Amino acid sequence: MDLKIMGIGAMEKTLFQKQNISEELVDYLKWLILSGELKPGDRIVETKLAKDLGISQTPVREALRQLQGEGIIQIIPNRGPMVRSFDMRDVYEIYSIRSVLEGLAIRLAAQRAGDDEIAELEQFYYRMKDKVEDDAVPVSYLLSDSFHIHDTIVKMSGHSRLNNMYKSITFQIALINQVLGSASSKKKEFEQHWELIEALKSRNPDKAEEVMRRHIYNSYREFVELRSRQGDGSEFNELVWFNQ
Repeated sequence: MDLKIMGIGAMEKTLFQKQNISEELVDYLKWLILSGELKPGDRIVETKLAKDLGISQTPVREALRQLQGEGIIQIIPNRGPMVRSFDMRDVYEIYSIRSVLEGLAIRLAAQRAGDDEIAELEQFYYRMKDKVEDDAVPVSYLLSDSFHIHDTIVKMSGHSRLNNMYKSITFQIALINQVLGSASSKKKEFEQHWELIEALKSRNPDKAEEVMRRHIYNSYREFVELRSRQGDGSEFNELVWFNQ
């Protein structure tokens, strides 16, 4: 189910048709956050949400606990659940963990992935070019394609625990990518991901890991510079995950 293209009313109706309502509610709340319906700092009132959706508070409470565990919701004493705001320390931690996970993923993928898998990802990359040249396609579509490339490389690793750990931060990555996307271009999104395809094709695990870590570090630097232009010059570039 693609929550991004469903109307809120349709999603609310779908909640009644699913046995595991709390999981659907997690997706629903994530959609509200990504769409801007819920913003950082907004309160989520359990009783009101349950009443609006016509469900009990139990699945609402379960969904909020899961979102808290993923670092998306924080529980404030005497105020209740709120959509979490990410500061630069959060961004640094997300990027540094991401570089370690994806660095290992591409190292394993370079050794384990089949030629057909890499060829399929390369063809996907070339299809992105049509979107770059189509003025009717927004940059958000290229951001989605960029995420697909990273997600596919993680899956290519064949490492189930790594994949599960990566999934736990993917929504946080998506929120950060939204900010970066506002200052990105389709051409840039297209061009900067070719290095990952080449790294996979090289079948050199050391080179592949270095390329991935550099790729993610460069994205982190772009975010720091963007925030600096917006008046937040703080950063945490200890470079513990990347040797220049």
